[in-house]
Amino acid sequence: MKRTLLSLTLVLLGALGAWAQTTAKYVFYFIGDGMGVNQVNCTETYLGALEGRIGIRPLLFASFPNVALVNTQSYTNGITDSAAGGTALSTGRKTYNQCVGLMPDSITPINSIAVWAKNAGAAVGIATSVSVDHATPACFYAHQKHRKMYAEIGRELAASNFDFFAGSDFLKPSPATPGAPDTYQLCRNAGFTIAHGYKDFQKLQRKADRMILLQSEAANRRDNASLPYAIDRKKGDLTLAEITRAAITFLQKKNPDRFFCMIEGGKIDWASHTNDPAAMVREVIDTDEAIRVAYEFYEQHPDETLILITADHETGGLGLGTGDYTLHTRNLSLQRMSSYEYSTHLKQLRKEKGKDFTWELVRRDLEENFGFWKHIKITQKEEKALRDAYQAMVDGTDKAAESLYASECMLAARAKECMSAHAHIGWTTGGHTNGYVPVFAVGAGAEAFRGRIDNTEIPKTIAKIARYEMQ
Repeated sequence: MKRTLLSLTLVLLGALGAWAQTTAKYVFYFIGDGMGVNQVNCTETYLGALEGRIGIRPLLFASFPNVALVNTQSYTNGITDSAAGGTALSTGRKTYNQCVGLMPDSITPINSIAVWAKNAGAAVGIATSVSVDHATPACFYAHQKHRKMYAEIGRELAASNFDFFAGSDFLKPSPATPGAPDTYQLCRNAGFTIAHGYKDFQKLQRKADRMILLQSEAANRRDNASLPYAIDRKKGDLTLAEITRAAITFLQKKNPDRFFCMIEGGKIDWASHTNDPAAMVREVIDTDEAIRVAYEFYEQHPDETLILITADHETGGLGLGTGDYTLHTRNLSLQRMSSYEYSTHLKQLRKEKGKDFTWELVRRDLEENFGFWKHIKITQKEEKALRDAYQAMVDGTDKAAESLYASECMLAARAKECMSAHAHIGWTTGGHTNGYVPVFAVGAGAEAFRGRIDNTEIPKTIAKIARYEMQ
């Protein structure tokens, strides 16, 4: 037994010694918001099912050679929110739910790994598929007692010393004080060039000293809170992969020898909050596509680049299997839009059709957009639930189905419930859980991320590998 323990200790010391001699010049820190172990497993099982077999088709990031499981509890709660989770992942310190970048006293600011990187001379980028002032990205540059203090968070973004930001937009850019400059003007005053869309970025980035990449103004008029779900994406919509490519281009221009970039796949969480499995798996795939862009960079600089992906928490209490030992995740491919978008679609359809908005019309629409009846054999009970929801819509008695980031008509909610049921996927909540989240890592020093770790250890370990001084 003593020999076994001694051998294990020597192996671990050898591994630690190896990565301790490594320096990661280029760090990609991906956060799949809400992405627990089963969000990854479900997506890989879905991809395997598309190939007509039982098993998985691995995602790129889930194939990285170094894997760990992460505990996510916050300072005050057994189940964290994104603000406390983001603070732990960015600063290495626990705080209370709703808090961004402050100690539990709600007064003392904590510097993030992005600040450590900047102070070490690295170019720094913060990017997301949701708004740039949302909880997770905010934890890397802001210090506020509540995540919804958007005007204050926006001011801190403008005052930061970072080089690149990207996301859908600012959620609430209007100034807190009447007559004061709004967030856009504050950013321009601080030397940021603001681009709207990837093509606009390509035009403006060469002469820009600092950069903020937002989605197009037309897209923001539709919804400024986030990029569209991948399942709903239209030609010309900004993507997380484009954001990642833009970040690499700009950060390399700022400092070709050293950069740090945090990139959040934020809508894995949103889809899981609303228990929409088809939208969720496509968000995980979309995040994988963004990681693939970073991996292309890693292949050119394998000894100097670290790519790490983790999550702040699990969302939805996702379970794979509902009792009969089978999964039918291939059914998710029949859904053509998110339940959120389908709710909007139904409301527009009713407005256009008027009295011709019949159950027969809606039934055909459900068949087209979810595969019901034609490919998925809906039960009598499920059909009654769908028809009752349709009737409530017609009668004006529809009670909206609310989740953290969406309000949907009941008919759209019933449709996604049927989809989960026929995929044999279960959900325990519309909120977060204390389920383990994964770490997957490749590159310089990546072997430090193995076993079971606490979320606070991740930024500290990255800092050691990248030679940032923790301040």
